[in-house]
Amino acid sequence: MNTKLRNILENITYTFTANILTMLISIIMTLILPKFLGVTDYSYYQLYIFFISYVGFFHFGWIDGIYLKIGGMEYNDLEKSNYVTQFWMLNLLEIIIAAIISIFALFTIKNIDKSFVLISTSVCGVITILRTYLLFILQSTNRIKEYAKYTRVDRFIYFALVIVFLFLGFKNYKIILYIDIFSKLVALVLCANKMKDIVFGKLNISKNTLLEIFENISIGIKLMLANIASTLIIGVVRFGIQKNWDIETFGKISLTLNISNLLMTFINAVAVIMFPLLRREEESNLPKIYVILRNTLMIFLYMMLIFYYPIKLILSTWLPQYADSLRYMALLFPICIYESKMSMLINTYLKSFRKEKSMLIINTISLILSLILTISSVFILNNLTLAILSIVFLLGFRCVIGELVLTKIMNILIYKDIILETVLTAIFIISSWFINNMFCSIIYTCFYLIYVFIKRKDIKRTILLFKKILRK
Repeated sequence: MNTKLRNILENITYTFTANILTMLISIIMTLILPKFLGVTDYSYYQLYIFFISYVGFFHFGWIDGIYLKIGGMEYNDLEKSNYVTQFWMLNLLEIIIAAIISIFALFTIKNIDKSFVLISTSVCGVITILRTYLLFILQSTNRIKEYAKYTRVDRFIYFALVIVFLFLGFKNYKIILYIDIFSKLVALVLCANKMKDIVFGKLNISKNTLLEIFENISIGIKLMLANIASTLIIGVVRFGIQKNWDIETFGKISLTLNISNLLMTFINAVAVIMFPLLRREEESNLPKIYVILRNTLMIFLYMMLIFYYPIKLILSTWLPQYADSLRYMALLFPICIYESKMSMLINTYLKSFRKEKSMLIINTISLILSLILTISSVFILNNLTLAILSIVFLLGFRCVIGELVLTKIMNILIYKDIILETVLTAIFIISSWFINNMFCSIIYTCFYLIYVFIKRKDIKRTILLFKKILRK
């Protein structure tokens, strides 16, 4: 086995193994918190999680620019004083923004709980952005072991403290928010201690530093806007649900979304290492690698849908107060397929080709469509089912458009695969929604086996190609 491939497999194995624990924690927390918090408290916790997903907007592409600029470089080759200065200037910017948001929340939001959630978000935002700054440097310079370690450490702390406090009888969402902020702060301190040369080195505030900051922002702004637009595709629908229905409905739907997205823990673990590796790879090899990854990923992801009904049955028994909303898993479960493909393959490849503009256009078009569908389904038709169905449609639409753009760049034909996968997704949704028993899983399994049979030649070619690479 060649050295490059061995290193790739080692990084994948490490991150994959490490994230097994993270995923187990995510599963446990997804099941425990709604069980013990109560619907209203859990819903305010979900509102906090919803807000947190948008704090990345407040670095204005600064971190993304660094990520793209140094992707594929060696950590030791970085000019450390430059990044020390940027770290502390970013810190100052985020503190100012957090102060403005907190003042706004205190004096303009009448609902005390929503005000508290927004203030907590602003505090957590400072910590999150600074940690992201350090983690992105580790990721882009291929220091994957350190990246994985400091990505998951806060989840371990969070998990342990939540279990302790719930055991002691503290079942208020505010306690959970305090724990989340504290665990992220500890992770930031540990990461900063490891990267002392990036955090505690000599400051170098100069004209060149300021020019570099503006350059990083100009490079990263497209990627940041693309990422924000990406999160808003679902965010707009969730915001519509939050405005048109009560906080409890928002919380229940958020739980269903969380369950549907649990698989992303694994996928993101692999996606993390892809960008720096692809940036170091010869462009002529990228289409071949894409075919291998795509075929493997799609077979695996569509197999996971087989377990939908058993999972739903278990969850309905464990969380009877959420049974009515868990029915929507039939509509939302396939989002893991589209989100996984976007995260691991399409976005990573587009960034490697430096097609941030294409990413922005794709996500913006999807966002506009999201606004149209949300206004129609939520505010005109007042139909929660249509609003939820629009989520999987929007993510599927974005995924198809993104892949068509990407494969055109690489000169790969995947029309047959897209059609097959769309049909299989539709069969899953229809059978799961209208047949509310184990028979829906049997029907889907039969069609999945037909899909595998149709894809048998592609699977065989993928295996042979992978074996060929291993022999090099």
